[in-house]
Amino acid sequence: MNETPASPPRPPPAAEESPVPIQVVMPRIGFSARWRAYLITGLLVTAPAVFTFYVAWVAIRFVDSRAAGLIPPVYNPNTYLPFSIPGIGVLVLLALLTLIGMVTTGYLGRVITRTTDRMLARVPFVRAIYGATKQVMETILSTSSTTFRQVVLIEYPRREMWSVGFMTGSVRTRLRGQDEEMVNVFLPSTPNPAMGYLMFVPRRDVIVLDLPVEDGIKLVMSGGIVSPSWLREHVALPDGTSGSEPGPALPSRTPQRGRRAS
Repeated sequence: MNETPASPPRPPPAAEESPVPIQVVMPRIGFSARWRAYLITGLLVTAPAVFTFYVAWVAIRFVDSRAAGLIPPVYNPNTYLPFSIPGIGVLVLLALLTLIGMVTTGYLGRVITRTTDRMLARVPFVRAIYGATKQVMETILSTSSTTFRQVVLIEYPRREMWSVGFMTGSVRTRLRGQDEEMVNVFLPSTPNPAMGYLMFVPRRDVIVLDLPVEDGIKLVMSGGIVSPSWLREHVALPDGTSGSEPGPALPSRTPQRGRRAS
C-alpha cells in the first residue's frame, strides 16, 4: 500500500513587525531668539499705551498752562497745595466752551454770531480762513452728516492702480457738453492723513468699500501694515496666486468687498 508522502510543514507565519513610533524632534529655540520674541511682544503691548498716555499728558499740560490762568488765585487749588493737580485747565476749558454754547443758543447769542459772521466776511484775507474753518467744523461735528464716513477706491495715479480715499460729498456739473455727477474724494497721504488732494471723480468710477472710516485711517497711516483681515486674505501676489489659503486673488477691475457708488 503506497503511502502518500506527507507535505512539508509550513513555516510559522512571520510575526508582523510593530511600527516604530516616529518621534518628532522640535528644534530647540535659543536664548537669543526667545529673548528677541519676548522683547518684541513687550514693545507691541506697551508702545501704543505709552504713546497714547504721553500725547494725552502733553495735551493736558499745554491746556493747563494756558487755561489755568483764567482761575483766580483764591479759587485755584494749586495755590494752596504743594503740588499741582493736572487737568484743572482742561476742566476750565470745557466749562468755558459749555457756557459759550449755552449763550450762543439763545436769541442774544444768535444775534452776536450773525453780526460777527458779517463783520468777518468783509475782511478779505480773514473771511477765507474763517469761512473754511467754520464749514469744516460744522461738517465734522454734525451728527446728521455722512461726510467723511465712506472709504472708497479710485484708480490713481494710473489705470489698474488703486488708491484709498474718503468720500466727502457730491456735485453735479456740466462736462464735455453733458451733465455729469461727480464725487468729491479726499485722497490722503501716508503717514499723515491730514494732508492730501481733493479730486472730483465720476460716480461710476468710484468704488465704495465696506470698511469703517477708522479702519481706513489706520490703513493709510500705517502704510498698509495695519489692514483689515478680508483685505489681507485677498491680496494677489505677482505670480497670480493668493496671499493666503483659501481665498481667490483680488480681481483686476472690481476689488473684493466693494460696490459702485450709487
